[in-house]
Amino acid sequence: MRIKLLSFLVAAGCAAMGPQAAQAAGVTDQMIENDAKSTGDVLSWGIGPQGQRYSPLKSINTGNVSKLVPVWSFSFGGEKQRGQETQPIVHDGKMYVTASYSRIFALDAKTGAKLWKYEHRLPDGIMPCCDVINRGAAIYDNLVIFATLDAQLVALNKDTGDVVWKEKIDDYAAGYSASAAPLIAGGLLLTGVSGGEFGVIGRVEARNPKTGALVWVRPVVEGHMGKKFDKDGNATDNGVSGTTGKSWPGDLWKTGGAATWLGGTYNPKTGLAYFGTGNPAPWNSHLRKGDNLYSCSTVAIDVKTGQIVWHYQNTPNDGWDFDGVNEFVTYDDGGQVLGGKADRNGFFYVNDAKTGKLVNAFPFVKKITWATGIDLKTGRPNFVPENRPGDPTAGADGKKGNSVFSAPSFLGGKNQMPMAYSPDTKLFYVPANEWGMEIWNEPITYKKGAAYLGAGFTIKTLNDGPIGALRAIDPKTGKIVWEAPNNAPLWGGVLTTGGNLVFWGTPEGFLQAADAKTGKIVWKFQTGSGVVAPPVTWEDKGEQYVAVASGWGGAVPLWGGDVAKKVNYLEQGGSMWVFKLAK
Repeated sequence: MRIKLLSFLVAAGCAAMGPQAAQAAGVTDQMIENDAKSTGDVLSWGIGPQGQRYSPLKSINTGNVSKLVPVWSFSFGGEKQRGQETQPIVHDGKMYVTASYSRIFALDAKTGAKLWKYEHRLPDGIMPCCDVINRGAAIYDNLVIFATLDAQLVALNKDTGDVVWKEKIDDYAAGYSASAAPLIAGGLLLTGVSGGEFGVIGRVEARNPKTGALVWVRPVVEGHMGKKFDKDGNATDNGVSGTTGKSWPGDLWKTGGAATWLGGTYNPKTGLAYFGTGNPAPWNSHLRKGDNLYSCSTVAIDVKTGQIVWHYQNTPNDGWDFDGVNEFVTYDDGGQVLGGKADRNGFFYVNDAKTGKLVNAFPFVKKITWATGIDLKTGRPNFVPENRPGDPTAGADGKKGNSVFSAPSFLGGKNQMPMAYSPDTKLFYVPANEWGMEIWNEPITYKKGAAYLGAGFTIKTLNDGPIGALRAIDPKTGKIVWEAPNNAPLWGGVLTTGGNLVFWGTPEGFLQAADAKTGKIVWKFQTGSGVVAPPVTWEDKGEQYVAVASGWGGAVPLWGGDVAKKVNYLEQGGSMWVFKLAK
């Protein structure tokens, strides 16, 4: 049920700090579509709905970045630290930044002074897979909108922090949660769902961003019916996703997973929103022989109709938890709109953004055991059958299938940390990791709200050397142009700028910058805790600012096995850091 609150009511847990300013002008669709070119703000996750994370700003460049110094730091406070994977929004002199445990702060972007804070009341029974993180908010009109770990959406007045509307996405007791930054596309608010390890049904929802009312829902597990909604909230059928029973055996599609947990990107030229989909459930692949659409895929949806226009499946019949949720970043290549995706499975894919046709595919990590390559004619992987975890019922005791060593691990060649693309260098900058895992299958049955894996695993290092590497990748040739290795796994996102710079953070606590053409590290700063978030940049009155959240956490310390032990010296935190050039 939608909760309507008058604007003068202050929600429980929301404290307005200081005098309330007069309401400023609202953010429009045109402003969001132009976010990549406008330099005075950051209005979307990805610094533009295409997700390139590129800014044309060049006041800070390779010649003067050594003079970059902190302007302010803001603590998210209390004992609620954990992983901080958020990307801030910046508009009209204010920064809106989410934090762990479903909190959001409005800060003065120049001083770091707290303007207001909203702290969502979470129930005891939430079931987030991979830490109590949040990846950011959307801004639209006079609202700031973010998702919560108990699978709700909350829209706040951006000037006061008052709750304007609140919507339930789904039942957290069934394993649903939400942590991705919402996407504004074609005047709609698009969100996904988390919970693939609990047998949820992955989907994309479109809402009216001003009211929270549903406009359409598109499931991304084959066999489920899409819905569209009229102005009174009445639902009508909008076509089944795929063909029921075609790529899923039996009834497994009814609890099929494929969670859309990282959110999406959008290209106004194509009119399509691009969402990655997660693992099919359960992990135990022998139970669901077939491709299991649309799991581990990129799905392109017409934002006007809610229909799937095309899909490309990165890992058919996934048996390794190679979620395909990683961002599909669109870019122009000689007038053709293409999209790049660095998948968890270790391969980088280039697709035609209008049709989904595979243009190129190549490894971006050095060790891949599950497939020998991607067939560019068929678009399908060349599987290595003996490197798939085995049927547990075929074992001597019927309790454990044959164990295999797989690389990359299920934590991926790349995971949630977003990459960047520079139209200047025409390179992608990918935070990559080299690791593997021992994995085996176990018998499993579905129970609402219970973990639905059917597998056991241990994350392993491949050698004694660095695990992480920021890699500059040419999408035409597949060549790694340069790399900057890192001892700990990289888990934070990337920013690139017109100043020939690439910024990224490390678990060891550094925010650092490299020459975008050569990879030479030209600046670094110790933030005090691991950086697992993407940096942003903007300008105000001719001065360029760079910002990043700091706070070690996420999936690595929770699921990382031998790797987690290797980096257990890293400290948690929870701060926002902002930098500019020293005068």
